[in-house]
Amino acid sequence: MTAGALWLGGGGPAAAADGGRGDVHVLLNSAYDNRPGELIDIEVRGVRSTGDVTVSSPVFGHRVRLAPDRHGEGGHHARPVIDEGVRPGTYPLAVHAGGRVVAEDHVEVKASHKPEFQVGAVEDVLRPGERLTLWFDDLYPGEKGDSFTATSPAFRAPVRLAHDPKGGYWNNPRMFTAALALPQDLKDGTYKVALAGPDGRRIDEKPLRVRAARPGDSDYTGRVRGPAFFAPSGSPDTARAHSHKAGPGDTVNVLWRDASPDPGEEDRLTATSPAFERPVPLKRDDSKAGDGDDPRYYGPARLRDGLGAGRYPVTVISHHGRVKRTGHLLVKAEEAAAVGLDEPDRTLLIAGASMGAAALAVMGGVLLLRRRDRLRVTA
Repeated sequence: MTAGALWLGGGGPAAAADGGRGDVHVLLNSAYDNRPGELIDIEVRGVRSTGDVTVSSPVFGHRVRLAPDRHGEGGHHARPVIDEGVRPGTYPLAVHAGGRVVAEDHVEVKASHKPEFQVGAVEDVLRPGERLTLWFDDLYPGEKGDSFTATSPAFRAPVRLAHDPKGGYWNNPRMFTAALALPQDLKDGTYKVALAGPDGRRIDEKPLRVRAARPGDSDYTGRVRGPAFFAPSGSPDTARAHSHKAGPGDTVNVLWRDASPDPGEEDRLTATSPAFERPVPLKRDDSKAGDGDDPRYYGPARLRDGLGAGRYPVTVISHHGRVKRTGHLLVKAEEAAAVGLDEPDRTLLIAGASMGAAALAVMGGVLLLRRRDRLRVTA
């Protein structure tokens, strides 16, 4: 998807139609190399007139009325479709407001191509358990129906492809997609993936190659670090592999890094520990904070109530059981963790009592020595 934009200002038609109060900005999303039948997202800003705002172009069958922005930001918006009969070429587009043309741009249209079915990336080899995406681009004159199904010996069940108007292919109303995870126990081999239409007729067939990681592959055992731990108020950069302390009932984040993760298990990594209420799923950190670093995964673990103080193991198993790493989390005594402003620390009380007893003993010794001295003087 691409975008074209044009600003009209100064003393020209845009300023005159706008009452001279500002420029008019038109943004066309997916305005280049469109095919007949695709949508174009049109957004116009800067129009101050109170009448209708419309768009005209030879690529549309009629003038298109833009709707006012629902959020009250003063813009106008529409998503018209390019007529199926439009030939390849470059066509003008004009924005009308207040009886004048207030902005202009152009739309490029390319030729239609026959329906295309795609299984993952071309020439890609997937791992057992890895996620697979299917696409069927059915934008071609005369094509109809919206029920398409893919089957394969590599799938546990038939997979239905659907169009998502809010997804990445919003501009193509006849783009149908699906995503699924391959079985973790899938054997190495090349599998056929067949696509059928609404009537059950086979439309196309594509190969799917699957191969588990082998010794020598970068993702066979990967390069792992962890598990490490950090507080909910902290960040992965502050994680520590040793000496992290938490109390019963607290929450702690478990962090796992792997320079060469197994793509077949990225959605299945978990951390387990007798200190946790339940196994903890470790999700990939897709934030910008993880850019440039080894892929990292983390998730929050809640410690069980009533845990005794001690050192508890935390284990992560990865690469389909070929890698097992165990770290240790220090759990504080529950009494110490529960000390509040209204309750004195028992450790301090014991220390204070010991210090008091020692002081009394010293004082008693001094008094005894002084008494003995007095007796000697009297004698």
